[in-house]
Amino acid sequence: MSDYTIYHNPRCSKSREALSLLKENGIEPKVLQYLKEVPTRKELELLVMQLGIPASELVRKNEALYKEKYKGLKLNEHEWIRVMHENPQLIERPVVVKGHKAVIGRPTENVKELIDKK
Repeated sequence: MSDYTIYHNPRCSKSREALSLLKENGIEPKVLQYLKEVPTRKELELLVMQLGIPASELVRKNEALYKEKYKGLKLNEHEWIRVMHENPQLIERPVVVKGHKAVIGRPTENVKELIDKK
């Protein structure tokens, strides 16, 4: 069982780069295609804690859905978690988790730093 998990979208070049980087370093992560296997609200809450960021920073703000429906709204943590659970395409990608720490893989150097940490 790998210590690594990647929230992956195979259609995203950055997500594919992060997965390749892990494999190049001998890591076979658990791959969660979050658009197919939508994370639960609890899983998203844990992910935000592991990232150490507000939930709103995990939201893809360049998506048309965000711009049409959520831009400018002042939502709390639980509301952003609900929004991402109901609209997983708004979850930033990729996210790589190692143990209790996670990084957003943009830029890919973030994943490299996570791999290098002992």
